[in-house]
Amino acid sequence: MVEIGNGIDGSVSGAKAGVTLGLPCMGQEPEERRDFLPSLARRVGNLGLDVFVETGLGAAMGYSDSDYFNASDRVRVVERSEAFAQDVVLVLRSPDDRFELMKPGATLVSMLHFPTRVQRYRRLKELGIEGVALDLIGDDSGRRLVENMEAVAWNGLEATFGALAQTYGGFKTHDREPIRVTIMGAGMVGKHAIEAATKYGSLERARVLSGYPGVEVTVLGRNLTSDGGYLRRRLGVTDVLVDSAYRSDSSRPLIPNEWIVDMPEHAVVCDLSVDPYLLDADPPTVRGIEGIPQGTLEQYVFWPHDPNWRATIPHAIPDTNRRTSVSCYSWPGIHPRACMHKYEEQLLPCLERLLAAGGAASLKVDGGYLERALYRASMGAWSALL
Repeated sequence: MVEIGNGIDGSVSGAKAGVTLGLPCMGQEPEERRDFLPSLARRVGNLGLDVFVETGLGAAMGYSDSDYFNASDRVRVVERSEAFAQDVVLVLRSPDDRFELMKPGATLVSMLHFPTRVQRYRRLKELGIEGVALDLIGDDSGRRLVENMEAVAWNGLEATFGALAQTYGGFKTHDREPIRVTIMGAGMVGKHAIEAATKYGSLERARVLSGYPGVEVTVLGRNLTSDGGYLRRRLGVTDVLVDSAYRSDSSRPLIPNEWIVDMPEHAVVCDLSVDPYLLDADPPTVRGIEGIPQGTLEQYVFWPHDPNWRATIPHAIPDTNRRTSVSCYSWPGIHPRACMHKYEEQLLPCLERLLAAGGAASLKVDGGYLERALYRASMGAWSALL
């Protein structure tokens, strides 16, 4: 072990000699610009470990190969296959079509979303790859340690109120009623969504509209989201419907498409959960609000007659009833550098502990604070559940 000081949980931290880290490009949609930064490569290199960076990493954010190469003498710029061939591979969004580039026994650290991506879990297991889901790393009370929920809520609500300003003729009138926002879910995203909604999703917009009637926010927990009669009455007085709910049963929507007709014509649906449609999974996964599209960083506002509306909706899912919908698979990606700086600061202590263990296979359920957090996010912890 190469000791580098005291860990967060009070133990001596360090990096296991010979362990290597691969940083591949995400290789997602052209508008997805996020990659891990040169500063993370430097900090891991300072642990005495070799970091293998795929050529082109960070290019969409304005970084060059030399920015990574010059970050540390432990950084090597390599082709994709070599970046994926390391002991631990770190990439923000899951590289589903590149799992085969990894070697058996290696650890993939990524947003793996095991509860709603069971087939992804099974594929990793078939290939003998260990997985640690960034989205599941949490402390002993369940609070996520790697997250950007504030950006999810604020970026999503900013786009939503921008759309509402166009659909609602009375938006900028002094005699209107307060804008009524209904938020489904009171978790981390929901809590940030409350504040963002009261400020029209933007501090600047709140300043401009300071002399107008404000925003009324109603938050629904599970006892109300499971009450169909109440929900339908609530939809009838909702200008903005926000889905930030975590569902225990993802095979059923909270809002069936037929209920959308109850909403005012000018209403806007704000999708912050961004669950997928996975009808072939067992059990299947559907969206919390049935019949709305899943947006991208290229397009995240969908008007009711948008020709792209059905592009991400399976044929079997009804979408007859529509309201303007705002959705993006990655709300934090709208501001990529700020997003990746935040993830780096949150992730580095966890990554250091994982590297000290030599990979996910060595994590212990009764280890120190960070080791317990990592274990709960690992495939080993989920093997009995999936």
